[in-house]
Amino acid sequence: MSAEVLVASNRGPVSYAVADDGSLVAKRGGGGLVSGLSALGPDAGLWVCAALGDGDREAARRAGARLDPEGTGGQAVRMLDIPPETYDAAYNGVANSVLWFVHHLLYQTHLEPVFDETFEAHWAGFEAYNAAFADALAEEAGDGTVALVQDYHLSLVPGMLRERRPGLRVGHFSHTPWAPPELFRVLPDRVARQVLLGILGADRAAFLTRRWADAFAACCADVLGADVSADGTAVTFEGRTTRLGVHGLGADADFLRERAHRADVDERLAELRAQVGERRTIVRVDRTELSKNIVRGLLAYRRLLADRPEWHDRVVHLAFAYPSRQDLAVYRDYTAEVSRIAEEINAEFGRDGWTPVLLHVKDDFARSLAAYRMADVALVNPIRDGMNLVAKEVPLVAEGGCALVLSREAGASAELGEAALLVNPYDLAGTAEALHRGLTMPAEERARRTKQLAAGATALPPRDWFLAQLAALRD
Repeated sequence: MSAEVLVASNRGPVSYAVADDGSLVAKRGGGGLVSGLSALGPDAGLWVCAALGDGDREAARRAGARLDPEGTGGQAVRMLDIPPETYDAAYNGVANSVLWFVHHLLYQTHLEPVFDETFEAHWAGFEAYNAAFADALAEEAGDGTVALVQDYHLSLVPGMLRERRPGLRVGHFSHTPWAPPELFRVLPDRVARQVLLGILGADRAAFLTRRWADAFAACCADVLGADVSADGTAVTFEGRTTRLGVHGLGADADFLRERAHRADVDERLAELRAQVGERRTIVRVDRTELSKNIVRGLLAYRRLLADRPEWHDRVVHLAFAYPSRQDLAVYRDYTAEVSRIAEEINAEFGRDGWTPVLLHVKDDFARSLAAYRMADVALVNPIRDGMNLVAKEVPLVAEGGCALVLSREAGASAELGEAALLVNPYDLAGTAEALHRGLTMPAEERARRTKQLAAGATALPPRDWFLAQLAALRD
């Protein structure tokens, strides 16, 4: 039986590991997509995803076409057993090493990228990976089915699916920023065209902010010669029009506030408070993703301590930098650099009883929530970010209210900019001054800004964000 709504995503709502006894251990996730699909009822929505590891592949082989709903929380899931070498070429060779770098402006263009035979082989894997999703969606779709394709990993799927099932309603959502034309053109011409035409295969392409939607439209005009409507909400190419939309994903306030007061969070909060004492706190929680700009954040904190010695022994930087994509050497090197600079700051400024930077590199959600509760200032300074939910989460949980030092290059700045302290993410002096301003912000201003931040953060919570995409596509 075909579902009314198909969601295609690299990751699924559940992942599996194989236990020592051969049994499968399930771990759930998925956020807004899960809550949105569950709102449709168990028979209305099907999630199509890739097997990410050996446990997932074993689950897919045992289950056949669809996973057992008892292991997925009742959600219908089809997990694709894509060959590991194809997945690696698509995910690491193209999605994470090329498309992510282009959209986040991470290339050192005097040295990279180099699109050689290795890239060509990886691109073939990316095409095969996307084709596997398109085949599965085409097989699962009924006549009235709506397909929602998620993110840059699957940018070719809408066009491929259009070829296989021309009558379907197809949407695509980009969770990343979108590169401006002059940087998107770094891609080989054929690849740049394929990516754009793939997304234009959708009836509707949606983004986290108007800025990213406008950048996509500009790329379509520049690379393809497509027509863009005067209001920037539609792209027409070769007689076919794709509508453009914006849905700014918000935080789930009810979940965060409830989860932040469970016993494991209270326990970690007590530990952190014992380490921090009565000092003020600057909090950041990130993956060690290159675009998160953790190194410059630490250097800005060092600048604060150097320029304003009155903060010595009066502030602690809780920096939680959880390893990400450690199968890529550049990410391993970046993680090591984060640790090195934190150690240098502690060696330069620390004294008995005061450690200026408390760096944690082991992922611990409960500890992150404990830090949120303690935050006097939240530091979110990405080079570039599609949205950044940490910027939206901390103000909802901080017990005394918090000042948000926020990069103007984060998508969240479109909604939170008036209440945040916006910074240029490359400017150490400007960021250090914003940290000082946050630490010294009067209580009345802090409370007012926190209230504004919370309102902006929850304007479109995950479930509503998903359903809004669906409603707009069906309209």
